Amino acid sequence: MTDFLPTRPVAGLQPATPAKSELRAVAEKLEAGFLAEMLKSAGVGEQDNSFSGSAGESQFASFQREAFAREMVASGGIGLADIFHANLKDKTNDS
Repeated sequence: MTDFLPTRPVAGLQPATPAKSELRAVAEKLEAGFLAEMLKSAGVGEQDNSFSGSAGESQFASFQREAFAREMVASGGIGLADIFHANLKDKTNDS
């Protein structure tokens, strides 16, 4: 049988980052939903040319807006996820 050597942190390596908490994921989804609606109000994804107007255009435009919103949140967003997360933690007494 092999004895395992005790492990210790290796200099220069960062410890693995913990997985996002469920509350943080929910907060980020809320921020992404808000941003998607703001992008819709701003007209992102709408076309006014000879190629626009098909039956599925609005559906595919919503996919694009949602993808943009998720990327915005992943890049730091506008800070709503932080506020939502703090409030959710207070309401649920979670960490």
